[in-house]
Amino acid sequence: MRCRSAKKLMSIVVLCLSGFFGHPGAAQEQIDIGVLQMTFEENFDKLDVSAWGENGSRWIAHTPWNGDFGDARFTDPADGFPFTVDSGILRIEARKGSDGNWRSGLLASTNAKGQGFSQQFGYFEARMKLPPGKGVWPAFWLIGIDRSKYTAEIDVMEYYGRVPYEFSSGYHIWRQSQGGENTTDGHWTTVEDGTLSNEYHTYGVEISPEKTIIYLDRKSIWSFETPKEFHTPFYPLVNLALGSGWPIDETPDPSFLLVDYIHVYQRKPTGSGD
Repeated sequence: MRCRSAKKLMSIVVLCLSGFFGHPGAAQEQIDIGVLQMTFEENFDKLDVSAWGENGSRWIAHTPWNGDFGDARFTDPADGFPFTVDSGILRIEARKGSDGNWRSGLLASTNAKGQGFSQQFGYFEARMKLPPGKGVWPAFWLIGIDRSKYTAEIDVMEYYGRVPYEFSSGYHIWRQSQGGENTTDGHWTTVEDGTLSNEYHTYGVEISPEKTIIYLDRKSIWSFETPKEFHTPFYPLVNLALGSGWPIDETPDPSFLLVDYIHVYQRKPTGSGD
């Protein structure tokens, strides 16, 4: 999520889904939710969030390592901003303040001490409606809990409002700060223009010891061999950032990312009756 250098290397795929353009021979396997059991359920009937996990809140409003990115500062939660919930929908708002600075919101499920929810392997999914407009940069992503030797990152979905007909998925293993070389790869998915901001869609990733698969609306769009660095618990993050190197002078003020839910699953034990 922090590096755009891999962007030009990402491949483009056109999906054959309801409302999406077709691509002959595109294989799309659908994930079988029936063989999974839910381990984390956030339906946003209410929001349990604090700046840094005070009183054991379920979410914090910053990256645990306190690293901002983009052109909007991720702000502490306050009454009505940047997070509101209504009828089971979380709204993350990006807004320009009277000082001329943009502020927005991010949620992470662990705090700086590693306390909170994380899980090794399994299926992580968010259902969202993305904001329209140039300059918006929403994302659903995962970070490995142990950052002592490297940082493992999976970008399930990153969207750039200047191109409303595609989004990117990718992964990174950040080793450079420890003297190693980074590993990165990614994939572009092309969709019907505007559908991601007009409708809700699910964005998911299943991590297994052998293979990692990215899903759109529970149909596979990209997969890769699971790196050994991904044999670790991951925790989910969701945010509405701005910019990513692109101008924000035409970004709608305010802009909203709508999140219906974030769910995490794991495979049921072999022989389970359900």
